[in-house]
Amino acid sequence: MPPRQPSEVPRGKAAVPDVYTAMRASILDGEIAPGTRINIDAVARSLGVSQTPVREVLQRLEGDNLVVYNPGRGYSTTPLLDLPELRSLFEFRLLVEPWAARAAAVDRLANPAGTLEKELAGFRDAMKRSKDLRQDLVAHDTRFHDAILAASGNPVVRHAFAQTHCHLHTFRLYPADVDGAITVAEHTAVREAIEACDPERAEAAMTTHIRNSFDRFAKAFEGELAPLEDSGPPRRRIVTG
Repeated sequence: MPPRQPSEVPRGKAAVPDVYTAMRASILDGEIAPGTRINIDAVARSLGVSQTPVREVLQRLEGDNLVVYNPGRGYSTTPLLDLPELRSLFEFRLLVEPWAARAAAVDRLANPAGTLEKELAGFRDAMKRSKDLRQDLVAHDTRFHDAILAASGNPVVRHAFAQTHCHLHTFRLYPADVDGAITVAEHTAVREAIEACDPERAEAAMTTHIRNSFDRFAKAFEGELAPLEDSGPPRRRIVTG
């Protein structure tokens, strides 16, 4: 859903969720380019809110590692991952997520297959009704993988993974699977293996998914994937400077 028009946006604390949604979407979609210095007053005026919710949202986005604060210069959007950083991120994922899928498939009592199927069903519905799945895909991917990490029973691993904000940063590079079909197929294979309480199969399915995801995103550096054309309802442009 596009952000509310300025006349509809609350000016106090209640504005924070709307401002966060608008700014996060603009950063992920590249509307606010990497390395852009953010003028708080300009953002506030473009969204029709006071500076207070914008400042609070910037602190939250800093926690997401989507913006960075530099003393004397203020906030700016973080740069995109380069190919070595992308490789390092996915090497970390290969260490953590296949193990988590295996662990989730072992415990029949805490098996997350029902949660995973509910998540997949919700995203399939979104695929039918949404003209621009990029934000839905980021949210679905984040929830699906987090559910598996939660079921692994290791909160330290889950927290460490969450701190990478990997889904936000990979989708900033290029929304490689914008229709969601590839992601759904690979997630379904993982879910089915976990539901069957087959640890080896779950580990293998997750490994395949992570490797395939890396290959899809890595192609963005090779110039093999053209930028996606914008689609869906227009969103109010956020002025950053």
